[in-house]
Amino acid sequence: MTASVPGESKREVEPRPGHGGFPRSARLLRHADFERVYKQGWRHFSASMTVFYWQRPEPSGLRIGFTVGRALGGAVQRNRIKRRLRESVRLTLPMTGTNADVVINPKKSLLTTDFVDVVNEVRRAFVVIEQKLAAKSKGLNHEGSRRKDQA
Repeated sequence: MTASVPGESKREVEPRPGHGGFPRSARLLRHADFERVYKQGWRHFSASMTVFYWQRPEPSGLRIGFTVGRALGGAVQRNRIKRRLRESVRLTLPMTGTNADVVINPKKSLLTTDFVDVVNEVRRAFVVIEQKLAAKSKGLNHEGSRRKDQA
């Protein structure tokens, strides 16, 4: 069992105004949605997570899912990883109208990474996703070059 210091996990992070939930409409829940993101989307790698994302054609906002497998530890460790990820997403959720599905797949190192670093990684992932999807909607593919049908 891990002990925690009260107030330690949220140091140097400003809380967002509002009651601060993670609504069901902002989550990926169905297996088919996760599979679509994995098969048709792109990836962004960081030190303690891999972020998969896929731009949806219909405008319904950003939906986020988490995959935390048994290889990352027991139930207590996995639940702690999920809580840290949910809170970091809640604190850094972009306000723009990005229409995408995002799946965050953490690495085991996320358990020992400072919470501020986790928040910064999630924030950076959202910035990269917004930039890549904006470039894609302007007729550029993932790497920044023109699509084949526009050459």
